[in-house]
Amino acid sequence: MPGKAKEDPTKTQQEEIAVISDAFLDEVRTMPQKNLALEMLKKLLNDEISATRRTSIVQSRKFSEKLEESLNRYHNRALEMAQIIEALIELAQSMREEANKGEQLGLKGDEYAFYEALAMNDSAVQVMGDDQLLTIAREVAQTVRQNASIDWRQREQVRARLRSTVRRVLRKHKYPPDQTESAAQLILEQAEALVEEAAV
Repeated sequence: MPGKAKEDPTKTQQEEIAVISDAFLDEVRTMPQKNLALEMLKKLLNDEISATRRTSIVQSRKFSEKLEESLNRYHNRALEMAQIIEALIELAQSMREEANKGEQLGLKGDEYAFYEALAMNDSAVQVMGDDQLLTIAREVAQTVRQNASIDWRQREQVRARLRSTVRRVLRKHKYPPDQTESAAQLILEQAEALVEEAAV
Protein backbone atom coordinates (compact mmCIF):
# COMPACT_ATOMS: atom_id res chain seq x y z
CA MET A 1 0.00 0.00 0.00
CA PRO A 2 1.49 3.41 -0.90
CA GLY A 3 2.32 5.95 1.77
CA LYS A 4 -0.63 7.77 3.26
CA ALA A 5 -1.49 10.90 1.34
CA LYS A 6 -2.39 14.06 3.15
CA GLU A 7 -6.14 13.94 3.68
CA ASP A 8 -8.62 16.75 3.26
CA PRO A 9 -10.58 17.32 6.49
CA THR A 10 -13.53 18.60 4.44
CA LYS A 11 -14.03 15.36 2.51
CA THR A 12 -17.23 13.49 3.04
CA GLN A 13 -17.56 10.75 5.61
CA GLN A 14 -19.15 8.67 2.86
CA GLU A 15 -15.69 8.39 1.30
CA GLU A 16 -14.36 7.14 4.65
CA ILE A 17 -16.79 4.21 4.90
CA ALA A 18 -17.28 3.20 1.27
CA VAL A 19 -16.20 -0.32 2.26
CA ILE A 20 -19.54 -0.88 4.04
CA SER A 21 -21.47 -1.96 0.94
CA ASP A 22 -24.68 -3.98 0.87
CA ALA A 23 -22.91 -6.66 -1.15
CA PHE A 24 -20.19 -7.02 1.49
CA LEU A 25 -22.69 -7.10 4.35
CA ASP A 26 -24.81 -9.70 2.54
CA GLU A 27 -21.71 -11.81 2.02
CA VAL A 28 -20.88 -11.61 5.74
CA ARG A 29 -24.49 -12.42 6.67
CA THR A 30 -24.46 -15.65 4.63
CA MET A 31 -21.01 -16.89 5.70
CA PRO A 32 -21.27 -20.43 7.09
CA GLN A 33 -18.50 -19.74 9.64
CA LYS A 34 -20.47 -17.45 11.99
CA ASN A 35 -17.52 -16.92 14.35
CA LEU A 36 -15.44 -15.65 11.44
CA ALA A 37 -18.32 -13.41 10.27
CA LEU A 38 -18.59 -11.91 13.75
CA GLU A 39 -14.85 -11.26 13.96
CA MET A 40 -14.85 -9.64 10.51
CA LEU A 41 -17.73 -7.36 11.47
CA LYS A 42 -16.09 -6.39 14.77
CA LYS A 43 -12.84 -5.51 13.01
CA LEU A 44 -14.62 -3.61 10.24
CA LEU A 45 -16.68 -1.58 12.71
CA ASN A 46 -13.74 -0.85 15.01
CA ASP A 47 -11.67 0.31 12.03
CA GLU A 48 -14.47 2.51 10.72
CA ILE A 49 -15.17 3.98 14.16
CA SER A 50 -11.47 4.86 14.47
CA ALA A 51 -11.51 6.44 11.01
CA THR A 52 -14.73 8.32 11.83
CA ARG A 53 -13.10 9.87 14.91
CA ARG A 54 -10.86 11.90 12.60
CA THR A 55 -13.90 13.51 11.00
CA SER A 56 -16.58 13.33 13.70
CA ILE A 57 -15.96 12.78 17.40
CA VAL A 58 -19.72 12.79 18.03
CA GLN A 59 -20.39 9.95 15.57
CA SER A 60 -17.33 8.02 16.71
CA ARG A 61 -18.48 8.09 20.33
CA LYS A 62 -22.08 7.25 19.45
CA PHE A 63 -21.18 4.24 17.29
CA SER A 64 -18.50 3.06 19.71
CA GLU A 65 -21.09 2.99 22.51
CA LYS A 66 -23.58 1.11 20.30
CA LEU A 67 -20.94 -1.45 19.33
CA GLU A 68 -19.89 -1.98 22.93
CA GLU A 69 -23.52 -2.29 24.05
CA SER A 70 -24.28 -4.92 21.38
CA LEU A 71 -21.15 -6.93 22.16
CA ASN A 72 -21.90 -6.80 25.90
CA ARG A 73 -25.39 -8.15 25.25
CA TYR A 74 -23.88 -10.99 23.23
CA HIS A 75 -21.28 -11.80 25.92
CA ASN A 76 -24.03 -11.75 28.54
CA ARG A 77 -25.98 -14.21 26.36
CA ALA A 78 -28.83 -11.77 25.74
CA LEU A 79 -28.14 -12.16 22.00
CA GLU A 80 -27.49 -15.35 20.01
CA MET A 81 -24.76 -15.51 17.34
CA ALA A 82 -27.19 -14.83 14.48
CA GLN A 83 -28.70 -11.89 16.40
CA ILE A 84 -25.36 -10.23 17.16
CA ILE A 85 -24.35 -10.55 13.51
CA GLU A 86 -27.62 -8.86 12.45
CA ALA A 87 -27.15 -6.17 15.11
CA LEU A 88 -23.63 -5.39 13.83
CA ILE A 89 -24.81 -5.36 10.21
CA GLU A 90 -27.51 -2.85 11.19
CA LEU A 91 -24.87 -0.76 12.95
CA ALA A 92 -22.68 -0.80 9.83
CA GLN A 93 -25.66 0.31 7.73
CA SER A 94 -26.42 3.10 10.22
CA MET A 95 -22.84 4.33 9.94
CA ARG A 96 -23.14 4.43 6.16
CA GLU A 97 -26.45 6.31 6.32
CA GLU A 98 -25.04 8.79 8.83
CA ALA A 99 -22.18 9.53 6.45
CA ASN A 100 -24.69 10.87 3.90
CA LYS A 101 -26.43 13.32 6.24
CA GLY A 102 -23.87 16.11 5.95
CA GLU A 103 -24.21 16.15 2.17
CA GLN A 104 -28.00 16.17 2.47
CA LEU A 105 -27.73 19.29 4.65
CA GLY A 106 -25.33 20.91 2.17
CA LEU A 107 -22.39 20.79 4.60
CA LYS A 108 -18.76 19.91 4.06
CA GLY A 109 -17.25 17.23 6.29
CA ASP A 110 -15.82 19.60 8.90
CA GLU A 111 -18.99 21.73 8.92
CA TYR A 112 -21.14 18.67 9.60
CA ALA A 113 -18.84 17.60 12.43
CA PHE A 114 -19.37 20.97 14.13
CA TYR A 115 -23.10 20.85 13.39
CA GLU A 116 -23.28 17.51 15.22
CA ALA A 117 -21.42 18.98 18.20
CA LEU A 118 -23.90 21.88 18.34
CA ALA A 119 -26.91 19.59 17.88
CA MET A 120 -25.88 17.35 20.80
CA ASN A 121 -27.92 19.77 22.93
CA ASP A 122 -31.57 18.91 22.26
CA SER A 123 -32.79 22.21 23.70
CA ALA A 124 -30.54 24.11 21.26
CA VAL A 125 -32.08 22.18 18.35
CA GLN A 126 -35.61 22.94 19.59
CA VAL A 127 -34.97 26.63 20.37
CA MET A 128 -32.71 27.51 17.43
CA GLY A 129 -33.71 25.09 14.69
CA ASP A 130 -31.54 23.52 12.03
CA ASP A 131 -31.02 26.64 9.92
CA GLN A 132 -29.41 28.58 12.75
CA LEU A 133 -27.24 25.62 13.78
CA LEU A 134 -26.13 25.19 10.15
CA THR A 135 -25.09 28.86 10.06
CA ILE A 136 -23.10 28.52 13.29
CA ALA A 137 -21.46 25.29 12.08
CA ARG A 138 -20.28 26.98 8.88
CA GLU A 139 -18.92 29.97 10.79
CA VAL A 140 -17.11 27.78 13.32
CA ALA A 141 -15.63 25.65 10.52
CA GLN A 142 -14.35 28.77 8.78
CA THR A 143 -12.73 29.96 12.02
CA VAL A 144 -11.01 26.61 12.53
CA ARG A 145 -9.80 26.54 8.92
CA GLN A 146 -8.23 29.95 9.39
CA ASN A 147 -6.30 28.61 12.37
CA ALA A 148 -5.46 25.21 10.85
CA SER A 149 -2.17 26.49 9.41
CA ILE A 150 -0.97 27.40 12.90
CA ASP A 151 0.24 24.65 15.19
CA TRP A 152 -2.16 25.77 17.88
CA ARG A 153 -1.88 22.46 19.69
CA GLN A 154 1.59 23.59 20.74
CA ARG A 155 0.65 27.20 21.43
CA GLU A 156 -1.72 27.65 24.32
CA GLN A 157 -2.37 31.30 23.43
CA VAL A 158 -3.60 30.29 19.96
CA ARG A 159 -5.83 27.60 21.47
CA ALA A 160 -7.15 30.16 23.96
CA ARG A 161 -7.91 32.57 21.12
CA LEU A 162 -9.76 29.87 19.19
CA ARG A 163 -11.70 28.94 22.35
CA SER A 164 -12.64 32.60 22.81
CA THR A 165 -13.66 32.95 19.15
CA VAL A 166 -15.87 29.85 19.31
CA ARG A 167 -17.61 31.17 22.43
CA ARG A 168 -18.10 34.55 20.76
CA VAL A 169 -19.70 32.88 17.69
CA LEU A 170 -22.03 30.90 19.97
CA ARG A 171 -23.01 34.04 21.91
CA LYS A 172 -23.53 36.04 18.73
CA HIS A 173 -26.03 33.46 17.48
CA LYS A 174 -27.66 33.18 20.95
CA TYR A 175 -26.76 29.53 21.49
CA PRO A 176 -28.34 28.49 24.85
CA PRO A 177 -25.92 29.93 27.45
CA ASP A 178 -26.29 26.98 29.84
CA GLN A 179 -24.91 24.72 27.10
CA THR A 180 -22.31 27.04 25.60
CA GLU A 181 -19.37 25.71 27.62
CA SER A 182 -20.01 22.02 26.84
CA ALA A 183 -20.63 22.81 23.16
CA ALA A 184 -17.45 24.92 22.98
CA GLN A 185 -15.42 22.11 24.57
CA LEU A 186 -16.75 19.52 22.13
CA ILE A 187 -16.14 21.86 19.19
CA LEU A 188 -12.54 22.37 20.34
CA GLU A 189 -12.01 18.61 20.62
CA GLN A 190 -13.38 18.22 17.11
CA ALA A 191 -11.23 21.10 15.85
CA GLU A 192 -8.10 19.50 17.28
CA ALA A 193 -8.93 16.15 15.64
CA LEU A 194 -9.46 17.87 12.28
CA VAL A 195 -6.27 19.91 12.54
CA GLU A 196 -4.29 16.79 13.48
CA GLU A 197 -5.76 14.97 10.48
CA ALA A 198 -4.91 17.87 8.16
CA ALA A 199 -1.33 17.84 9.45
CA VAL A 200 -0.79 14.12 8.71
